Amino acid sequence: MIDGGAFDGPLGVVSALAAVDRLRAEGFEPGVPIGIGAFVEEEGSRFGMPCLGSRIAAGVLPAEKALRLTDRTGVELRQALEEAGIDPAGVGPSPLMQRMGTFVELHVEQGRGLTAPVGVASSIWPHGRYRFTFTGEANHAGTTLMEDRHDPMLTYAMTALAANKQARLAGARATFGRVAVEPNGTNAIPSQVTAWLDARAADTATLESLLAAITRLSTERAERDGTTVEVTAESVSPIVDFPAGLRDRLSDVLGGAPVLPTGAGHDAGVFSAAGIPTAMLFVRNPTGVSHSPAEYAEPDDCLAGVEALAAVLKDLAK
Repeated sequence: MIDGGAFDGPLGVVSALAAVDRLRAEGFEPGVPIGIGAFVEEEGSRFGMPCLGSRIAAGVLPAEKALRLTDRTGVELRQALEEAGIDPAGVGPSPLMQRMGTFVELHVEQGRGLTAPVGVASSIWPHGRYRFTFTGEANHAGTTLMEDRHDPMLTYAMTALAANKQARLAGARATFGRVAVEPNGTNAIPSQVTAWLDARAADTATLESLLAAITRLSTERAERDGTTVEVTAESVSPIVDFPAGLRDRLSDVLGGAPVLPTGAGHDAGVFSAAGIPTAMLFVRNPTGVSHSPAEYAEPDDCLAGVEALAAVLKDLAK
């Protein structure tokens, strides 16, 4: 994750290793095999595809399509793997999928919804990434009259404001966090602005309605600015409702741990969509800050997460 925190992702991997070590130290002998999975690119920070590793492992994303993904500098995933000494021929669905009975993911909570040290996920909000391409006319910043401009930056700016307002009205989330400008000169009106919208909502209907409203307002603004706007869905993930029976079982094992939804995407959502019984544990985040170096979880809560994961694994594998 670009400028991300130390807990989003790493906490789950370290906790899984520690939980298995804890079970071994107790002398626990599982009735079924327990495996640990660590997946690359959950955030899609480099190659633009969220949950890249789990999508490939689950067979949701074809290997050839994955290998053609490029980063911002034009480097393909295939090339990046080769440069790292990894054979791209090994990229593809994991044979372990056929043996996976239950998938449990531990993750730091990414909001302020959890007041106990550990909680259980009920669902993952549907979410999507959409590319907005605003096209106008490049011109001189000093000599072009304001009324003669076809400025796509203005259309983008008003779209960002509209997205903020529409998300607040819908109780949803809308974020423009990445922008590319051409020609990107201080003294030039841009010819094109490309901006990426991250949109999320509690249900699919609200998400679709939110996107439609933002697109409509953006298009109307483009008409007034003498520009154009094109919207492309780069990735859309449906709502994930974790199995109620499994969810409640985990909560009971943990002494009635609180159950809560999340607006963040996770590898667990990929495996759930692939038909694997899936559950998630959350570790409390006292500030709610995430995707930032300020992200934090108390050491005692992290240890409580390890204990919780060990208890869950022991119950599921007995």
